[in-house]
Amino acid sequence: MTEHEEGHSAAYQRIQSKKSLADILEVATSFEKSAFEFYTALIPRVSKNLRYLVEELADEEKQHYELFTKLAKNPDIESRIHDKIQTPVEDRRFSDYIQLPELGDKPDDQAILQYAIGREDAAMKQYRELADSTEAGPIHDLFEYLSYEETMHKRELEKLYYETVHSGGPGSTI
Repeated sequence: MTEHEEGHSAAYQRIQSKKSLADILEVATSFEKSAFEFYTALIPRVSKNLRYLVEELADEEKQHYELFTKLAKNPDIESRIHDKIQTPVEDRRFSDYIQLPELGDKPDDQAILQYAIGREDAAMKQYRELADSTEAGPIHDLFEYLSYEETMHKRELEKLYYETVHSGGPGSTI
């Protein structure tokens, strides 16, 4: 392979590793919608120890979904909808979380928390990388905000996981 062909191949790979803003927003909207549906369906099936948290997560994911839905209709964004953005390393993992697990009728707290932590971690990393790969402005600010939100969700879930799994449950005095 000649040097020119190698350069062409590298340029092609860079182009292939980018997605349009429309594609990214579509995947992110689906991710947030599936998160809202996941947490909403869990509410009546989780233990009382987790119910408040699952309700909060459902509400926050609904807000994220509505934010993406509004954003797609925003005139400032519409003009940039075909802009290409570097695809984050976590893109495949993020997309995998659109598929929801089957946790059964009485899911155990640990399984719920493990899945939720993984989901929030994937979202946090996805939005962080998207923020880092976009220029200053409303799109960058959106991904910064979402990265922060998902980081806070993950920290809350990890704290509860530790309390539930390692300390005998929330509020336990071991």
